[in-house]
Amino acid sequence: MTTLENDFLRVLVRPKGAELTSIFHKPTNTEHLWQADEAIWGWHAPNLFPVVGGCLDDQLLIDEQTYSMERHGFARKSTFSVIESTPEKAVFSLKNNADTELVYPYRFDFQVEYQLDGPVLTVVYRVLNEDNKTIYFSVGAHPAFAVPFSPNESYEDYLLEFQKEEPLERHLLSPKGYFTGETSPILAVGNQLPLTRDLFDQDALVFKNLDSRRVTIRSRHHDHCITVTYPPFPYLGIWAKPGAPFVCIEPWLGCADSEGMAFDISQKEAIQHVDAGELFEAGFTIGIQ
Repeated sequence: MTTLENDFLRVLVRPKGAELTSIFHKPTNTEHLWQADEAIWGWHAPNLFPVVGGCLDDQLLIDEQTYSMERHGFARKSTFSVIESTPEKAVFSLKNNADTELVYPYRFDFQVEYQLDGPVLTVVYRVLNEDNKTIYFSVGAHPAFAVPFSPNESYEDYLLEFQKEEPLERHLLSPKGYFTGETSPILAVGNQLPLTRDLFDQDALVFKNLDSRRVTIRSRHHDHCITVTYPPFPYLGIWAKPGAPFVCIEPWLGCADSEGMAFDISQKEAIQHVDAGELFEAGFTIGIQ
C-alpha cells in the first residue's frame, strides 16, 4: 500500500489496479471513499482501461481479430508497479505482458499518477505507446464517495451540484449494459440533482453532452463538500448500487458499446488513440473543502 499525506489529506493506493482505497480528510476526520463492502460493491475507485463499459458479447474487435474483453477492461484487476513515490506524489505503471497481449495486442505503458496539493488530489492517466503502430483505447475513472459524510445525516440530505444550469439528458442502457439509442431527461432543480435511493434503479446516469466540467457532492446542512473537476473528459457517468451509501462520479474518455453490430476498436464511440512513440495524458481532480 502506498500512502500520500499532507496537512489536509491522507490517501492510500493499492498495487492492484493502482486503485485508491482511502481519501481521508484530516480537518473533519472523515473518510470520503467508499470502503468496498463485498456484499454490496467490492471496489473503491477502479481505473478503467483499455475499455470503458461493456463490449458487445465481451468481445473486442481489433484489426479483424476478436479478443475477449471484460467490462471496464483488465487494468482494475492487474498489479501495477510503483515507479515514483514521494510523500505527496506516486506514479503507478502497468506495461503490456503475456496476459494483456492475449486480449489486447499492443505494447504500452499505462500510468496512473496521484498528487496532493493542499486539499486537492490530482489524478493523471498516461498512455505511452511503445508499439510501432497507433494504439486505440478508452480510459476512465470510477471513484465511489461515501454518502452521507457523517452518521447523523441521511443519503437524501445530499445533492449533486453541476457547474452549470443545463438540461440533463441521460443515455439509457440495456440490462446487459449497452446503449439502446434512447434518452430520457433527468429532472434537476436549477443546477442541483437531489440524491435519492431510487435514482439509480435503471442503472447509471450517463451524460454525453454536458457543458459542466465540475460536479460537487453537497449536503443541505453544511458547507463540507467534494468537487470532481474533469475538463478533458466529455463523458460522465454517475452511479450507485441502488440503496447503497455511496455515489460514483465517473469522468470517461470512452463508453460502452451500443446494441447492434460490433465495430473495430478504431471506430468505437469516443475512442482515443496515441501514435507510435507518442504520449497521451489526461487528468481530473478531487477537491475537498
